[in-house]
Amino acid sequence: MKWTKKDLLGLEELSREEIELILETAFSFKEVSSRDVKKVPTLRGKTIVNLFFEPSTRTRTSFELAAKRLSADILDFSISDSSVSKGESPVDTAENIEAMKVDCFVVRHSVAGVPKLIAKKIKAAVINAGDNSHEHPTQALLDLFTIREKKGKIKGLRIAIIGDIQHSRVARSNIWGLTKLGASVILCGPPTLIPSRIGKMGAEITYSFKEAIKDADILYFLRVQRERQQEIFFPSIQEYAHLYGANSENLKGVKKNVLIMHPGPINRGVEIKSEIADSSSSLILEQVTNGIAVRMAVLYLLIGKKD
Repeated sequence: MKWTKKDLLGLEELSREEIELILETAFSFKEVSSRDVKKVPTLRGKTIVNLFFEPSTRTRTSFELAAKRLSADILDFSISDSSVSKGESPVDTAENIEAMKVDCFVVRHSVAGVPKLIAKKIKAAVINAGDNSHEHPTQALLDLFTIREKKGKIKGLRIAIIGDIQHSRVARSNIWGLTKLGASVILCGPPTLIPSRIGKMGAEITYSFKEAIKDADILYFLRVQRERQQEIFFPSIQEYAHLYGANSENLKGVKKNVLIMHPGPINRGVEIKSEIADSSSSLILEQVTNGIAVRMAVLYLLIGKKD
């Protein structure tokens, strides 16, 4: 099929075929990062702007490397040095930068819907790099890519997503992507961190860690996002780690070939212990590696040659 969308704002709006096209395109780009010269001329002459209104390490760096490996020019936008600090709106900021003839914006914002609002106002492509607790589509796409690469398929797998579901845009994007590709998803965490209506997205819900990990092929641990929590959702970090953390005691009884994933950054000793994060079952660093290929694919499909 041919890619026809101007923007990538979330996996909710993508079809199964569109998701698979991104994954297939990413597979063809992964080889570039293993070359001595890690660059192809695919997007030469294109300009991409990282418009990040929230802090980021992995996502921002991954998009920057993806753009450079496609030979595009990339501008990193700094809030502290911009007119945003003087009261300029995100839309005005994007429109002014677009007037300098850029081709694509990668937008992260603390308010859900801002990337979509910007996309409606400008002609350049917009990629949602995370908007509050709404979606983070490229993180989910790299997760899907990693799962399919390691398991050979996604359809029929059982994925347990464990932790702070309430504040996780990654969880929401993964639910959309995994279910559209035929996996079953079970969500687990403290009752206070699982929204009551999220099951309507097609996932099961349990508050029992042992029930969640039973028969799971993938255990996907989420970071406890204390910076987003405006109230206390559980008694203590120690209790959370004891009941829902990935450690050798809690993971007794899992499938022999179960794989561990985490979107990062890791709170070691909270949602996951080092003995698990650094084990042979962990795909955490492979997720980071695959993020470059996936973001290369997204950039290519949005602003590359359409023929």
